[in-house]
Amino acid sequence: MLNIGAHMSIAKGYEAAGKDALSIGANTFQFFTRNPRGGKAKDLSEKDIDRLRKIMEENNFSDILAHAPYTLNMASAKKDTREFAKELFRKDLDIMNQIPSHLYNFHPGSHTTDSIEEGISRIQETLNECIKEDDDTFILLETMSGKGSEIGKTFEELREILDRVKLKDKMGVCIDTCHVFCAGYDIVNDLDGVLTKFDKVIGLDKLKAVHLNDTMNDFNTNKDRHAKIGEGFLKTEPLINFINHPAIKDLPIFLETPNELEGYKKEIKLLRENYKY
Repeated sequence: MLNIGAHMSIAKGYEAAGKDALSIGANTFQFFTRNPRGGKAKDLSEKDIDRLRKIMEENNFSDILAHAPYTLNMASAKKDTREFAKELFRKDLDIMNQIPSHLYNFHPGSHTTDSIEEGISRIQETLNECIKEDDDTFILLETMSGKGSEIGKTFEELREILDRVKLKDKMGVCIDTCHVFCAGYDIVNDLDGVLTKFDKVIGLDKLKAVHLNDTMNDFNTNKDRHAKIGEGFLKTEPLINFINHPAIKDLPIFLETPNELEGYKKEIKLLRENYKY
Protein backbone atom coordinates (compact mmCIF):
# COMPACT_ATOMS: atom_id res chain seq x y z
CA MET A 1 0.00 0.00 0.00
CA LEU A 2 1.18 3.51 -0.81
CA ASN A 3 1.29 5.47 2.44
CA ILE A 4 0.75 9.01 1.26
CA GLY A 5 -0.65 12.25 2.60
CA ALA A 6 -0.24 16.00 2.46
CA HIS A 7 0.10 18.93 4.80
CA MET A 8 -3.08 19.45 6.84
CA SER A 9 -4.06 22.25 9.20
CA ILE A 10 -4.88 21.30 12.80
CA ALA A 11 -6.58 24.66 13.45
CA LYS A 12 -9.93 22.88 13.81
CA GLY A 13 -8.43 19.95 15.67
CA TYR A 14 -6.63 16.70 14.95
CA GLU A 15 -9.84 14.83 14.12
CA ALA A 16 -10.69 17.46 11.48
CA ALA A 17 -7.21 17.08 9.98
CA GLY A 18 -7.72 13.32 9.81
CA LYS A 19 -11.07 13.77 8.05
CA ASP A 20 -9.49 16.22 5.59
CA ALA A 21 -6.83 13.62 4.84
CA LEU A 22 -9.48 10.98 4.15
CA SER A 23 -11.31 13.39 1.83
CA ILE A 24 -8.30 13.56 -0.51
CA GLY A 25 -7.57 9.82 -0.54
CA ALA A 26 -4.73 10.02 1.97
CA ASN A 27 -3.88 7.55 4.71
CA THR A 28 -1.55 9.85 6.63
CA PHE A 29 -0.85 13.58 6.92
CA GLN A 30 1.71 16.12 8.04
CA PHE A 31 0.96 19.03 10.35
CA PHE A 32 2.72 21.90 12.08
CA THR A 33 2.87 21.52 15.84
CA ARG A 34 2.26 25.27 16.07
CA ASN A 35 2.27 28.30 13.76
CA PRO A 36 5.17 27.75 11.31
CA ARG A 37 6.61 31.07 12.46
CA GLY A 38 6.68 29.86 16.05
CA GLY A 39 3.51 30.79 17.94
CA LYS A 40 1.71 28.99 20.74
CA ALA A 41 0.82 25.35 20.19
CA LYS A 42 -2.83 24.36 19.95
CA ASP A 43 -4.21 23.11 23.26
CA LEU A 44 -4.65 19.35 23.24
CA SER A 45 -8.05 17.77 23.79
CA GLU A 46 -8.06 14.16 24.92
CA LYS A 47 -11.37 13.54 23.14
CA ASP A 48 -10.03 15.08 19.91
CA ILE A 49 -6.91 12.91 20.07
CA ASP A 50 -9.00 9.79 20.75
CA ARG A 51 -11.17 10.55 17.71
CA LEU A 52 -8.07 10.97 15.55
CA ARG A 53 -6.71 7.68 16.86
CA LYS A 54 -9.97 5.97 15.87
CA ILE A 55 -9.77 7.44 12.33
CA MET A 56 -6.20 6.20 12.00
CA GLU A 57 -7.01 2.70 13.25
CA GLU A 58 -10.13 2.30 11.10
CA ASN A 59 -8.48 3.58 7.91
CA ASN A 60 -5.10 1.88 8.11
CA PHE A 61 -3.14 5.11 8.54
CA SER A 62 0.62 5.05 8.68
CA ASP A 63 2.36 7.35 11.16
CA ILE A 64 1.45 11.00 10.77
CA LEU A 65 4.34 13.48 10.69
CA ALA A 66 4.72 16.55 12.87
CA HIS A 67 6.79 19.40 11.45
CA ALA A 68 8.64 21.87 13.66
CA PRO A 69 8.17 25.62 13.05
CA TYR A 70 10.61 27.20 10.60
CA THR A 71 11.83 29.57 13.31
CA LEU A 72 13.39 26.70 15.25
CA ASN A 73 17.13 27.20 14.63
CA MET A 74 19.35 25.20 16.94
CA ALA A 75 22.45 26.14 14.94
CA SER A 76 22.20 29.92 15.23
CA ALA A 77 25.14 31.98 16.45
CA LYS A 78 22.64 34.01 18.51
CA LYS A 79 22.10 32.65 22.00
CA ASP A 80 18.52 33.92 22.33
CA THR A 81 17.59 32.20 19.05
CA ARG A 82 19.06 28.93 20.31
CA GLU A 83 17.27 29.23 23.64
CA PHE A 84 13.98 29.85 21.81
CA ALA A 85 14.64 26.76 19.66
CA LYS A 86 15.43 24.66 22.71
CA GLU A 87 12.21 25.71 24.44
CA LEU A 88 10.02 25.02 21.39
CA PHE A 89 11.72 21.71 20.67
CA ARG A 90 11.19 20.33 24.17
CA LYS A 91 7.58 21.53 24.26
CA ASP A 92 6.96 19.88 20.90
CA LEU A 93 8.38 16.57 22.13
CA ASP A 94 5.99 16.77 25.09
CA ILE A 95 3.12 17.20 22.60
CA MET A 96 4.37 14.25 20.57
CA ASN A 97 4.26 12.03 23.65
CA GLN A 98 0.50 12.66 23.86
CA ILE A 99 -0.65 12.15 20.26
CA PRO A 100 -0.71 9.04 18.00
CA SER A 101 2.39 9.94 16.03
CA HIS A 102 5.98 8.82 16.22
CA LEU A 103 7.61 11.14 13.68
CA TYR A 104 8.81 14.71 14.28
CA ASN A 105 10.67 16.50 11.49
CA PHE A 106 12.79 19.64 11.74
CA HIS A 107 15.20 21.68 9.65
CA PRO A 108 18.69 21.33 11.18
CA GLY A 109 19.13 25.10 11.02
CA SER A 110 21.56 27.76 9.78
CA HIS A 111 24.86 28.65 11.41
CA THR A 112 24.22 32.29 10.34
CA THR A 113 27.63 33.93 10.91
CA ASP A 114 29.94 31.09 11.95
CA SER A 115 30.94 27.74 10.45
CA ILE A 116 29.11 24.51 9.67
CA GLU A 117 31.19 22.78 12.35
CA GLU A 118 30.13 25.26 15.01
CA GLY A 119 26.51 25.02 13.88
CA ILE A 120 26.57 21.23 14.11
CA SER A 121 28.04 21.47 17.61
CA ARG A 122 25.14 23.69 18.68
CA ILE A 123 22.57 21.32 17.17
CA GLN A 124 24.19 18.42 18.99
CA GLU A 125 24.10 20.31 22.27
CA THR A 126 20.38 21.03 22.03
CA LEU A 127 19.45 17.50 20.94
CA ASN A 128 21.44 15.90 23.73
CA GLU A 129 20.01 18.26 26.31
CA CYS A 130 16.39 17.90 25.23
CA ILE A 131 15.82 14.30 24.09
CA LYS A 132 14.81 11.94 26.89
CA GLU A 133 14.83 8.16 27.14
CA ASP A 134 11.03 8.05 27.54
CA ASP A 135 10.28 10.19 24.46
CA ASP A 136 8.15 8.06 22.13
CA THR A 137 9.22 9.73 18.89
CA PHE A 138 11.64 9.44 15.98
CA ILE A 139 13.24 12.87 15.56
CA LEU A 140 13.96 13.42 11.87
CA LEU A 141 16.61 15.66 10.35
CA GLU A 142 15.37 16.98 7.01
CA THR A 143 17.65 17.04 3.98
CA MET A 144 18.13 20.66 2.96
CA SER A 145 18.83 22.49 -0.32
CA GLY A 146 21.82 24.42 1.02
CA LYS A 147 20.61 27.99 0.66
CA GLY A 148 22.53 30.57 2.65
CA SER A 149 24.22 29.02 5.69
CA GLU A 150 21.87 26.04 5.96
CA ILE A 151 23.20 22.87 7.52
CA GLY A 152 22.07 19.51 6.13
CA LYS A 153 22.58 19.89 2.39
CA THR A 154 24.94 16.89 2.34
CA PHE A 155 24.44 13.42 3.72
CA GLU A 156 27.78 13.80 5.48
CA GLU A 157 26.55 16.81 7.48
CA LEU A 158 23.48 14.88 8.60
CA ARG A 159 25.66 11.89 9.50
CA GLU A 160 27.86 14.07 11.68
CA ILE A 161 24.83 15.29 13.62
CA LEU A 162 23.50 11.75 14.04
CA ASP A 163 26.89 10.53 15.25
CA ARG A 164 26.97 13.15 18.01
CA VAL A 165 23.52 12.38 19.46
CA LYS A 166 23.66 10.16 22.52
CA LEU A 167 20.20 8.59 22.07
CA LYS A 168 20.84 7.51 18.48
CA ASP A 169 17.91 5.09 18.39
CA LYS A 170 15.53 8.08 18.52
CA MET A 171 17.00 9.80 15.43
CA GLY A 172 16.22 9.47 11.73
CA VAL A 173 16.11 11.37 8.43
CA CYS A 174 13.38 12.73 6.14
CA ILE A 175 14.37 13.10 2.47
CA ASP A 176 12.85 16.05 0.63
CA THR A 177 12.97 15.49 -3.14
CA CYS A 178 13.06 19.20 -3.98
CA HIS A 179 15.83 19.84 -1.47
CA VAL A 180 18.12 16.93 -2.39
CA PHE A 181 17.85 17.66 -6.12
CA CYS A 182 18.68 21.33 -5.60
CA ALA A 183 21.50 20.34 -3.24
CA GLY A 184 23.18 18.38 -6.04
CA TYR A 185 21.87 14.82 -5.67
CA ASP A 186 20.62 13.72 -9.09
CA ILE A 187 17.52 11.70 -8.28
CA VAL A 188 16.38 12.11 -11.91
CA ASN A 189 19.30 10.42 -13.70
CA ASP A 190 20.97 8.50 -10.86
CA LEU A 191 18.36 7.57 -8.26
CA ASP A 192 20.04 4.25 -7.47
CA GLY A 193 23.36 6.02 -7.00
CA VAL A 194 21.89 8.66 -4.69
CA LEU A 195 20.14 6.11 -2.47
CA THR A 196 23.24 3.89 -2.45
CA LYS A 197 25.25 6.88 -1.23
CA PHE A 198 22.61 7.64 1.40
CA ASP A 199 22.87 4.05 2.59
CA LYS A 200 26.67 4.18 2.70
CA VAL A 201 26.87 7.52 4.53
CA ILE A 202 23.79 7.43 6.78
CA GLY A 203 22.10 4.05 6.41
CA LEU A 204 18.70 3.35 4.88
CA ASP A 205 17.52 2.12 8.27
CA LYS A 206 17.60 5.79 9.34
CA LEU A 207 15.32 6.91 6.49
CA LYS A 208 11.87 7.23 8.07
CA ALA A 209 9.85 9.59 5.82
CA VAL A 210 9.75 11.44 2.48
CA HIS A 211 8.67 14.93 1.47
CA LEU A 212 7.62 14.50 -2.17
CA ASN A 213 7.83 17.79 -4.05
CA ASP A 214 8.71 19.06 -7.49
CA THR A 215 10.98 22.10 -7.64
CA MET A 216 10.84 25.53 -9.25
CA ASN A 217 14.64 25.56 -9.42
CA ASP A 218 17.04 23.42 -11.41
CA PHE A 219 19.59 20.86 -10.27
CA ASN A 220 22.34 21.92 -7.85
CA THR A 221 21.08 25.51 -7.47
CA ASN A 222 20.82 25.42 -3.65
CA LYS A 223 17.33 26.93 -3.84
CA ASP A 224 14.19 25.92 -1.95
CA ARG A 225 10.96 26.59 -3.83
CA HIS A 226 8.52 23.72 -4.13
CA ALA A 227 6.40 23.09 -7.23
CA LYS A 228 3.37 20.94 -7.95
CA ILE A 229 4.05 17.40 -9.14
CA GLY A 230 5.07 17.55 -12.81
CA GLU A 231 5.25 21.33 -12.98
CA GLY A 232 8.89 21.83 -11.99
CA PHE A 233 12.34 20.66 -12.98
CA LEU A 234 11.94 17.18 -11.48
CA LYS A 235 8.88 16.26 -13.60
CA THR A 236 6.35 13.50 -12.98
CA GLU A 237 8.12 10.34 -14.14
CA PRO A 238 11.20 10.71 -11.91
CA LEU A 239 8.96 11.31 -8.87
CA ILE A 240 6.93 8.21 -9.71
CA ASN A 241 10.19 6.29 -10.05
CA PHE A 242 11.19 7.64 -6.65
CA ILE A 243 8.13 6.37 -4.79
CA ASN A 244 8.44 3.00 -6.54
CA HIS A 245 12.07 2.49 -5.58
CA PRO A 246 12.48 -0.53 -3.26
CA ALA A 247 14.20 1.65 -0.65
CA ILE A 248 11.27 4.10 -0.58
CA LYS A 249 8.15 2.05 -1.31
CA ASP A 250 7.11 1.35 2.30
CA LEU A 251 7.87 4.78 3.79
CA PRO A 252 5.21 7.39 4.61
CA ILE A 253 5.25 10.07 1.90
CA PHE A 254 4.08 13.64 2.44
CA LEU A 255 3.25 16.20 -0.22
CA GLU A 256 4.30 19.79 0.47
CA THR A 257 3.35 21.07 -2.96
CA PRO A 258 1.70 24.52 -3.30
CA ASN A 259 -1.87 23.19 -3.29
CA GLU A 260 -5.25 23.34 -1.64
CA LEU A 261 -7.12 20.12 -0.80
CA GLU A 262 -8.40 19.56 -4.34
CA GLY A 263 -4.90 19.87 -5.78
CA TYR A 264 -3.54 17.39 -3.24
CA LYS A 265 -6.38 15.01 -4.11
CA LYS A 266 -5.40 15.04 -7.79
CA GLU A 267 -1.72 14.45 -7.00
CA ILE A 268 -2.50 11.58 -4.63
CA LYS A 269 -4.75 9.98 -7.24
CA LEU A 270 -1.98 10.27 -9.85
CA LEU A 271 0.61 8.74 -7.56
CA ARG A 272 -1.66 5.89 -6.41
CA GLU A 273 -2.48 5.04 -10.04
CA ASN A 274 1.24 4.77 -10.81
CA TYR A 275 2.33 2.92 -7.67
CA LYS A 276 3.36 -0.61 -8.65
CA TYR A 277 3.35 -2.49 -5.36
